[in-house]
Amino acid sequence: MHPYTNQVLENLKKKYYWQKEFLQSVEEVFDSISLVLDQNPVYKSHKILERIVEPERIITFRVPWRDDKGEIQINTGYRVEFNSAIGPYKGGLRFHASVTLSVLKFLGFEQTFKNALTGLPMGGGKGGSDFNPRGRSDREIENFCQSFMIELSKHIGANVNVPAGDIGVGSREIGYLFGQYKRLKNVFDCILTGKGIDWGGINLRPEATGYGLVYFADEMLKTRGESFKGKKVAVSGFGNVAWGTVKKATELGGKVITLSGPDGYILDPEGISGEKIDFMLKMRLSGNDTVKDYADKYKVPYHPNKKPWEVKCDIALPCATENELNESDAKQLVENGVFCVAEGANLPTSLDAIKVFINNKILFSPGKASNAGGVATSGLEISQNASKIIFTHEQVDTMLKGIMVNIHKSCASVAEKYGHPGNYVIGANIAGFHKVANAMIDQGLV
Repeated sequence: MHPYTNQVLENLKKKYYWQKEFLQSVEEVFDSISLVLDQNPVYKSHKILERIVEPERIITFRVPWRDDKGEIQINTGYRVEFNSAIGPYKGGLRFHASVTLSVLKFLGFEQTFKNALTGLPMGGGKGGSDFNPRGRSDREIENFCQSFMIELSKHIGANVNVPAGDIGVGSREIGYLFGQYKRLKNVFDCILTGKGIDWGGINLRPEATGYGLVYFADEMLKTRGESFKGKKVAVSGFGNVAWGTVKKATELGGKVITLSGPDGYILDPEGISGEKIDFMLKMRLSGNDTVKDYADKYKVPYHPNKKPWEVKCDIALPCATENELNESDAKQLVENGVFCVAEGANLPTSLDAIKVFINNKILFSPGKASNAGGVATSGLEISQNASKIIFTHEQVDTMLKGIMVNIHKSCASVAEKYGHPGNYVIGANIAGFHKVANAMIDQGLV
């Protein structure tokens, strides 16, 4: 590491030693941008690193609500406004018991650079609560969402801060949140994305992250004269990202052979296509956090308490959650002949695993590049609402593909410029950092 990045990182570790996820995300970016600091001393003189790792604002609040028994429940709500140098804060809301400030700071930091890569005017933010909607009735979820929005409404706006969905926040939750905002403010603004298609939502949003992932991976494959056609693809997760990924990878001729959940993974040697893809929607909507239902229905092998990275495949697309693919998994994938790994989730690959892929010349893409399709489409939803027009499914798909192709070009060209051709980690981190850092300098000490 460059002495400047090392100094800032060490100070950050002392200050936030308990925020492991956040520190991991900072280290991953700092490993790359060390390359640009000698050529750009202005970043140090403006203390850009010290400023860019600190959120502009963190909002924490109490969320009281009543359950179906009439008992009062208390959760904690958050909104991390990380960086607004290139646009309003943009990033999802996550409702899950695992939500902590460290997780949200990591996600907001990643979101800042991811949004910059899209080329759209969006800053970085993230939010959520330790409330878990699983096992709760619709009325309980509505009660929670309405209470959550009472406080959140004070801090969001179409040109200020625009949340979206994330884990635990789907169309149902977005609807309850939006309705409460409208009730409180008496306006119909684009203060949330991921809305219902009949009231301001955009076509293709549920599939967008997965589609974008596959479009990006396809561009990576083209650099080696390859494509998805005829390739075995291992996918983790079974939610929206995995669903979109399976749809588009299959459409491009790949054979997706795995899905996974917290309980384990399934292996479908014939490939997940047709009605099997539709069944993924039923699994997600069932509220059961398991993929065993798929194995039971289609009579395929189910491997409890294991991960799909032990399966022989050509392409691996982690689409579940952070740090789901570790160093041991990476070595197993390499040994089994994988040649392309692209992240569909946020930071699903550990730092040690990333090094394994890069050292073995495996095509590897970080989530801030290959996972950007979801927020890119959210940005298009903001544009759609502002212009009062409706983009067709085909228009959104075309624009999404164009954005992902441009992100690939940007990452590839920057990596080559700095002497690391084919290294998408370095390319994505430097390209995103340059844009945000230069905007911060332009806008002065704020």
